[in-house]
Amino acid sequence: MGARITGTGSWLPARTVSNDEIAATLDTSDEWIFSHTGIKTRHIAGPDESTASMSAEAGRAALAAAGLKPEDVGMVVVATSTPDYATFPSTACMVQNALGCRNAGAFDIQAACAGFIYALEAARGLVELSRRPALVIGAETLSRIVDWKDRGTCILFGDGAGAAVVEYSESPSLWLSTLRADGSGAPYIVREGGTRPGPDGKPLPAAPLAMKGRNVYNFAIKALEDVTRSLCAAAGTAPAELDCIFAHQANGRIIEAVARRMDLPLGKFYLNIASTGNTSAASIPVALDQAARGGALRDGMRIVLCGFGAGLTFGGTIMDWPGASGGVRDNRDTAK
Repeated sequence: MGARITGTGSWLPARTVSNDEIAATLDTSDEWIFSHTGIKTRHIAGPDESTASMSAEAGRAALAAAGLKPEDVGMVVVATSTPDYATFPSTACMVQNALGCRNAGAFDIQAACAGFIYALEAARGLVELSRRPALVIGAETLSRIVDWKDRGTCILFGDGAGAAVVEYSESPSLWLSTLRADGSGAPYIVREGGTRPGPDGKPLPAAPLAMKGRNVYNFAIKALEDVTRSLCAAAGTAPAELDCIFAHQANGRIIEAVARRMDLPLGKFYLNIASTGNTSAASIPVALDQAARGGALRDGMRIVLCGFGAGLTFGGTIMDWPGASGGVRDNRDTAK
């Protein structure tokens, strides 16, 4: 028994913010931002959009691609670090209701930018046990938790959502995964707030995202390489034999460094960061959907999905792509 992805979907807000727009309020420039990150523009959620609403749009597109009705879904899993509510209800419950998945359970996963990898593997296990489809979503509204005066972070992040439908299969394709963590790196990417007491014994108030960029950069390069090599070894293949690598779109220079370390052509990595920025848990499923709908991802291709994030969390999946049905649709066509 096993599982496969049968449909994908994504949603990016209509509003885009260019490097020049950011440079108008910060000591930076389009040239500096692009040379350090590979980013030109990013999508920013509007006042009528949230993590839950974008998740629902991406999920609706994925269900349509898979040819499923909402009532067919057995579980909704949402990976996010920017839920609509600080603690509860879960964003997944809001999506379950918005889509009408009345026969489904729902829960969130918080593994930061590696969240979609974690959620996908959790869903696979549930699908193999229950034989009922799961809707897996990675979504973020990071624009609402960054400090727009901090050049080191605000230039990186964007908003969006990506989704995949996972279904049971009697003849599954290759699917191997690894999920890992290194809690010693927890201080590298932090957002204060929650129930942890401060010096006065009271919970610390919510604060913007803070990141130690150099530490994250060094960790990310090693993590992405290690995950990709270990997955290929487990599958009895070599990185050079992969058709495409969908790495977390955190920073274009990180992916370039990984390609050099692995002696792989940059063209082996799917890249959309120039127009999306870092969308955290949405990064990989958005790229996957764009590649599937754009024709860059075809049946039978051997691919790796790999990501890293706060925690520190990291992991990946190697699979023979089973294909996602459904025609290309501009996600703005479904805007409210």
